[in-house]
Amino acid sequence: MTDRKNDLTDLFPRATFDPDGPAPRIAVLGTGYLGATHAVAMAQLGMEVVGVDTDPHKVEMLTAGKVPFYEPGLPELLTEQLATGRLRFTTDVAEAVGWADVHFVCVGTPQSKTSHAADLRFVEAATESIARNLTHDALIVGKSTVPVGTGARLRELVAATAPAGVRAELVWNPEFLREGKAVQDTLHPDRIVLGGTTADSEALLRRVYAGPIAEGSPVVVCDLPTAELVKVSANAFLATKISFINAISGVCEAAGADVTVLADALGHDVRIGRQFLDAGLGFGGGCLPKDIRALMHRSNELGAYPASALLQQVDEINMGQRSRVIDLALEACGGSVLNRRVGVLGAAFKPHTDDVRDSPALNVAAALHLRGAQVTVYDPQAGDTARSSFPTLGYATSVDEAVEGADVVLVLTEWDEFVDAEPARLAQLTQQPSLIDARGKLDAARWREAGWTFRGLGRAAA
Repeated sequence: MTDRKNDLTDLFPRATFDPDGPAPRIAVLGTGYLGATHAVAMAQLGMEVVGVDTDPHKVEMLTAGKVPFYEPGLPELLTEQLATGRLRFTTDVAEAVGWADVHFVCVGTPQSKTSHAADLRFVEAATESIARNLTHDALIVGKSTVPVGTGARLRELVAATAPAGVRAELVWNPEFLREGKAVQDTLHPDRIVLGGTTADSEALLRRVYAGPIAEGSPVVVCDLPTAELVKVSANAFLATKISFINAISGVCEAAGADVTVLADALGHDVRIGRQFLDAGLGFGGGCLPKDIRALMHRSNELGAYPASALLQQVDEINMGQRSRVIDLALEACGGSVLNRRVGVLGAAFKPHTDDVRDSPALNVAAALHLRGAQVTVYDPQAGDTARSSFPTLGYATSVDEAVEGADVVLVLTEWDEFVDAEPARLAQLTQQPSLIDARGKLDAARWREAGWTFRGLGRAAA
């Protein structure tokens, strides 16, 4: 291996770097959802990449071409890039750090068990591990979603840990992945944010992202705190938009209006847009809930109380939607679900993923189970992950099996398979054809014509 310790021209190229020079070698610390996708995408963009994880089983799976989670398009791309020889995975942090030039920190930042704050242990451990094992000058790039101010503390950690004589720069490059579209979002991002860079590190990252930049992806260069705030602010805005339309859906129900038509009308306003205006069960998953709570916590710490108060309301409105769906299910069963059969269609927090973290669908299913219902859940992709998290629920392998003998059917994740289902045929399988559309994606008239009692959030009863 060539020692590049003193080759600063190659490692930290100036704005006039040779575009035909060697591509930087990439290490990705953490091979979960973000890290695995990022490692594969970096290899697809033409760089040599090593993914690093402390979990040997995860490394073995990825090395064998198996993705530990469901993400459309990623398994095929993983197999393709492993075959090129540009991509590999290891548990040896020292070897990976000693080999690479650019180190991406892609570990998780879950919510703390004792507060709304983000748990930064994994980010701190990964950053310290990189700094401790450096053998030549390198760039450390944070991609994990962290509270503002984290990067400044990590810079102090790197300075105190890196070997003498080794130049280590830390910057922030937040991720904007959407589950179900992560490959597209990494290879063709709608923006690339570079925070806290020098001229050298900016030029190096422009080389890393040369492909997307050439396609027209805009680059936003900013200070470190701004970069840290971009992702959580984006998620907070989207969450606010969802909670807004859910709050309005309550007005629609009380007034006999239809929130789906209302949202369509609002969406024609270019200042508003139609995305994230679907009234329903609300948001969940591993990002939006924890991110808005972490921003709420950090805003309080900084004395920015109006932001904290707003996000508190957003969170409360969102959680209230789950209670509303439970109430509709109780109403459909005459006030009690005790010993009633409930068919639940959907377990993932949204379609095109098997992620059940903070899933509103499973939260509702579990709550009905605790009230004595016989709950049977079906999801096209998330059945196994749901069963591992909620083993006491019943699980089906098809829509038909889930609705068979049901006193009420709940559509809690908007998979196409559920939206396109044939209502007349399914009605014959139930104890009574009663349906609650908690995602606002079904054609109410079509289901009612097939004999179903249909209820939806923000939509008047028949």
